[in-house]
Amino acid sequence: YILFLRKRSQFIIKQKEKEALFERELAAAQVEMKEQTLSYVGRELHDDLGQKLSVVRLMNNQLITKLNGNEKHNLLEINTILGECVQDIREMSKTFITEQIEHFGLIDSIERELNRIKKLKLIEIVFNFNKHDVDIKSKHALILFRIIQECINNTVKHSKAKQLKIDVFDYDEFSRISLKDNGIGFNFTGKEEGSGLKSMVNRTKLMGADFRINSKIDVGTEININYYKK
Repeated sequence: YILFLRKRSQFIIKQKEKEALFERELAAAQVEMKEQTLSYVGRELHDDLGQKLSVVRLMNNQLITKLNGNEKHNLLEINTILGECVQDIREMSKTFITEQIEHFGLIDSIERELNRIKKLKLIEIVFNFNKHDVDIKSKHALILFRIIQECINNTVKHSKAKQLKIDVFDYDEFSRISLKDNGIGFNFTGKEEGSGLKSMVNRTKLMGADFRINSKIDVGTEININYYKK
């Protein structure tokens, strides 16, 4: 009976440690999500107002080189004001913090992220899903979205791929997420700590999910996540 109590206590302690670790990872994902939201809003503002202001500054600089005296001084003042406007836009973006996953859901959040990437016109993205409302706990959906988001960013930055295919298929007992690109690939040994791979693996384990990656040089990289419902 004492041995039973000891094992039971050890089991409870391990469960509490696992729950505490999950809550820490969730908190970290929420912070990252807010940072990504700010970054997204900042980029949207930059692509619109910021870009227009940059063109105005460029035109202004061209005029400065052709003028002297008071006119040149006035244009330099205009340049300073334009710079302050760009800075004000960046500061204003900090007020737009939203809980994207809870408000929009996993599929809509992915689509919003992909729309931002598509505007850059750097890579073709194909997104497939079988259900619009995926049956995943909101806390787990947040972590999964952060993993997907980081995979997309890594693909755009490092893979040199022409196409990225993303599949999200939701079934009764599990959900399967797949990201596949046709980029340059890399030699994956399972010991890499860069690009957030180690963090992705740890976070999926905390949810009881599987994270698998297969990459081949000059062929591409495929990432598969199986999320099991309990």
